[in-house]
Amino acid sequence: MSHDPTVLPPGLPVPVDDGACAGLPGTAMPPVALAASGGGTVRVDRTPEGADRLVIYAYPRTARPGEDPLVPDWDLIPGARGCTPEACGFRDNAAGLRAAGAAVIGLSTQDTAYQREAAERLHLPFPLVSDAGHVLTDALGLPTLDVAGERLLRRFTLVVRDGVIEHCFYPVFPPDRHAEEVLAWLRATTR
Repeated sequence: MSHDPTVLPPGLPVPVDDGACAGLPGTAMPPVALAASGGGTVRVDRTPEGADRLVIYAYPRTARPGEDPLVPDWDLIPGARGCTPEACGFRDNAAGLRAAGAAVIGLSTQDTAYQREAAERLHLPFPLVSDAGHVLTDALGLPTLDVAGERLLRRFTLVVRDGVIEHCFYPVFPPDRHAEEVLAWLRATTR
């Protein structure tokens, strides 16, 4: 059954905080460079020039329009649905995030070619980076879920400052309004 990945259906299950990210704040980011949708690599332990913080929002996987979900019960997995609306939220709030001193990247375990298509189709003004080899995931013990034989990231957001995880948003719900939540937090902590 096809669906529109840009629209969140009503009644999605709300993910619960299982504590999987509780120990991340205060942790140094490993010096990992990940392949980026725009070419080259992005270091996750370095804040890009001109920014005070790096916001890394992690998501399970984006879908292409008309593409069926990974599994028929995808919408029943808490926190699985909403990757495309979340990316669009960060896109739509990009100017405000920049003004608040943050650079943004999206992180998933999808390969770079898949991410490149999504970044271009959604007109994202920031890169999507691939942890297909689970290098960063394993180094930090990031929360994952296994679906249809694939190890995917759960939805969370890390705020990195001076190479250290300053804050972690987890769980994230609803994903389509998460960028606004991050922006409000950034504004509140930079005053």
